Amino acid sequence: MSEQRVAVVTGGGRGIGKAIVEALAQQGYAVVIADLDEAAVKAVAAEIESKGTPALGVVANVTVQGDVDGMMKAAVDRFGRIDVLVNNAGVTRDGLLMRMDDDAWDMVIDINLKGAFRCTRAVSKIMGKQRVGRIINIASIVGQMGNAGQANYCASKGGLIGMTKSNARELAKRNITVNAVAPGFIATDMTDALPEKVREELAAQIPMERLGSSEDVAAAVVYLASESAAYVTGQVLAVNGGMYM
Repeated sequence: MSEQRVAVVTGGGRGIGKAIVEALAQQGYAVVIADLDEAAVKAVAAEIESKGTPALGVVANVTVQGDVDGMMKAAVDRFGRIDVLVNNAGVTRDGLLMRMDDDAWDMVIDINLKGAFRCTRAVSKIMGKQRVGRIINIASIVGQMGNAGQANYCASKGGLIGMTKSNARELAKRNITVNAVAPGFIATDMTDALPEKVREELAAQIPMERLGSSEDVAAAVVYLASESAAYVTGQVLAVNGGMYM
């Protein structure tokens, strides 16, 4: 079995997921990039390998159990083990409660919450045999404090926090830690497209008076994946500039 640590990151083709992939690769992890976007998967894997770190791109849909099982099998077939799973895949379908239809609710819950459940269930069998593992769920500040127009997204991220704590209790005896990272407002392509006044209004709600970066979130993941966090489990690490305490 390979001695190199191996990390699987869902939604790893862009944004925060890509930053997490890059940060783990810099720490010496072989990385498995899972995403729906085949072009993005190939591009990120090629970029990581060009810097001398082994990488595997897998096209996978976290709402399909067969895809999830195939992703985990591909990782083990290539690298022999899985040390870290980062459940990052997620979507938004915002809308006011009274106008939100069932499809918008179901899609967000299925990807953000049940997708993480499917991946965690699959990887826990692998990590259980290894007797070691790290599972890190990317939650959100709105899963802690709520946000108008995001009943589905808030429910998915709040549910993810509850699942994190439950799974941490269940898997601790197998030396598997389960934690969550809850980002606040993070500068992404989406926020960059907002008018400057809107970005300023967002920043004004944050005690540190700025949006966070994808790298800020990735640094928290790197910590929770590391040996330094071996005794940390069932926790929610907020990366929000003090917006919610």
